[in-house]
Amino acid sequence: MSPFIIFGLLMLFSGLEGLMLELQPNSRRCLKEEVHKDVLVTGEYEINEIQGQTIDIQVTDTKGHVLVNHEDKNKGKFAFTTDEYDVFELCFISKVQQGYHGQAHEVSIFIKTGVEAKNYEGLGDAAQLKPLEIELKRLEDLSESIVQAFAYMRQREEDMRNTNESTNSRVFYLSVFSMLCLVGLATWQVIYLRQYFKSKKLIE
Repeated sequence: MSPFIIFGLLMLFSGLEGLMLELQPNSRRCLKEEVHKDVLVTGEYEINEIQGQTIDIQVTDTKGHVLVNHEDKNKGKFAFTTDEYDVFELCFISKVQQGYHGQAHEVSIFIKTGVEAKNYEGLGDAAQLKPLEIELKRLEDLSESIVQAFAYMRQREEDMRNTNESTNSRVFYLSVFSMLCLVGLATWQVIYLRQYFKSKKLIE
């Protein structure tokens, strides 16, 4: 396999995401991310301080469960492990106190998922592992995440294929039903017109 392909796979499944965004006063700005089951997610953020303004940070899932809730914090970290595959939403909420003119915040957020979110240095110190053993452990976890990602993509492909086959089957039966309805309607029109013309003695 080409070294460029290997590097691309490592970057794709390492789970690194650094963003900078602008948050308007008294507004809410959210980021959404799909994460697989049993995946560690860590984040670190920093927001410039503005007098008279506060920022709340929340992480929720599609069921409305609040996983992270930091109130009035301009700098911090968070971490959680997913219980199931879901779409998670990270929101920054700006609040301006009365008597102050609001200004835009600059938000810097750095998110890690999966292998990159794990603290292998701490794991190595706890298990008294050598640097090479730590690196091998990291590569083992990365390989496992790649295999799981490919398995998920294969499952999604099978689900999409089954959906397409089911849709095609329904379209076929709907087309047959529509054709039968058209044939029946045409037959009825011919019979009706024939009887009408006979009643007017236009045809025998």
